[in-house]
Amino acid sequence: FRFIPKLITMKSWKSLVVILIIPLFAFSSLHKYYVSVTKIDYIKETGAVQITSRIFIDDFEKLLRGRYDEAVVLNSGKSEDQIDVYIEKYLKLKLQISINKQQQSLTFIGKAYEDDKVVCYLEIENVQEINQFEVKNLVLFDIFKKQRNIVRTFINDKNKTFVLIPKKDKGLLSFE
Repeated sequence: FRFIPKLITMKSWKSLVVILIIPLFAFSSLHKYYVSVTKIDYIKETGAVQITSRIFIDDFEKLLRGRYDEAVVLNSGKSEDQIDVYIEKYLKLKLQISINKQQQSLTFIGKAYEDDKVVCYLEIENVQEINQFEVKNLVLFDIFKKQRNIVRTFINDKNKTFVLIPKKDKGLLSFE
C-alpha cells in the first residue's frame, strides 16, 4: 500500500472525497413538490365543459382530515360516499370557473384512484359558446405554500396551459 500515496495527490484525494460525498447531501435534502393537474375540455357538440383534476392522495388526504374529518383515509374502500361529499364541497369552493363573465356551477361527477393520485371529475353543462373563460384554482393553497396548480385547457380548438400559484391564482382566456 506504499504506492497509494504516490499515485493519489492530496488535491486529487480531496476531489475524490468531494465527488463521493456531494451526492449524499443532495439526497438527504430532497424537496417535496406540491402539484395538482387540472385538464379542462370544452366539447362544443354536447355543450359541456369537462374537468378532470388530479391531486396527490397524501396531500388531499391531509387537507380533508384537517378540514372535515380526522378519520378520512383515501383509497381505503371505506366511507367513500362521505369522502365524495367532502371532495365535492371542497372543490366547489376552491375551483371557480367563469364563462363569458358569468360564474358557473360545477357538477361533481365522481372520483377514481390512479396510482398515488385521486382523479376528480366535474362538469359544466349547457354551454353554448365560450368567448371568455376564467379559471381560479385554489386547491391545496390553504395548506401548502409551495403548491402549484397546473391547468391545461382545450377550448375552441386552442390549447393553453396555466401554472397557478397562491399569488397568481387565476388564468384568463379570451376568444373574441
